[in-house]
Amino acid sequence: MCLKATSSVTSARHRLLRVRGVTLVELVVTLLVLAVIAVVAAVALRDPIRGYVDSTRRAQLTDVADTALRRVARDIRLALPNSVRVTGGGPIYLELLLTKTGGRYRSQDNGASGGIILDFTKTNTCFDTLGSMSAISGQAVAANDILVVNNLFSASTVTTSNAYTYGQAAYCGSTNVQTCNTTAISSTGAGSGTCAAAILGNETRINFATRQFPFSSPGNRFQVVSGPVTYVCSDNGGALDASGNGTGTLTRVSGYTIQLTQPTGTYAGSPTTALLAQNVSSCAITYTPALTQDIGLVSMRLAITRGNEAVNLYHEVHVSNIP
Repeated sequence: MCLKATSSVTSARHRLLRVRGVTLVELVVTLLVLAVIAVVAAVALRDPIRGYVDSTRRAQLTDVADTALRRVARDIRLALPNSVRVTGGGPIYLELLLTKTGGRYRSQDNGASGGIILDFTKTNTCFDTLGSMSAISGQAVAANDILVVNNLFSASTVTTSNAYTYGQAAYCGSTNVQTCNTTAISSTGAGSGTCAAAILGNETRINFATRQFPFSSPGNRFQVVSGPVTYVCSDNGGALDASGNGTGTLTRVSGYTIQLTQPTGTYAGSPTTALLAQNVSSCAITYTPALTQDIGLVSMRLAITRGNEAVNLYHEVHVSNIP
């Protein structure tokens, strides 16, 4: 009987020990150990995490700057020869006339009075191209596109063979003004009058508003322009806001009316503005029109700053100025 009673008491004590939980001292010691581990882990991971955050921010800034500069470069490569012009120091304005397509005009018939030539001794309303023009969307010749032949100048002080005179009565008002090298395209295919003649195979007929072009192109080339484009880069003198972010922007303006004098903030017509980059803290664009005989050079430098972290990118684009 005594052994059985002792065994029962011992079992009861074991059950009590199993259900009593932890003491306050044990809980405090556990928390202290966890706190020490957390501090050690935080110190050990602080620099790697900071490095990851910094590298991620730099990658994002680099991507923004690189994408913006590549967008500008793409338009520059499509610029009408001798149409790039840069002005201003803050903001900086880079303007160009954007081409859709181009080709070679027929300057001689095929020997059997076939094919309509572009004659520089009189007014014309059409000509045939050597080879058919592209029908790809965005490149196909369409009504109201601008036909340009032998563009030589972009300065507002020169009004001969300067495509920036397009549509302005003082320079291109009359059909036989022999300083105007632009006209509006009306259609492609057989036209009326002499332009209704049969079209030779693998050629395209371009019809346009009456024009006597001043000079022939050395390579019998013509370009089709969709309109002007301006890039505006403002760095606000490198000013940063309270969070260490650049306060400047890079924007693209299109859809406005061509003007002889380069617009710097005010655009005629119905301009469309697109933001390419913000947080710009430094911006520089220069244009050397005669790097070689027929090649110009646009140099661009762009800095973007966020949270006092800055990236600087430099980009160069060659410009073909062969009319």
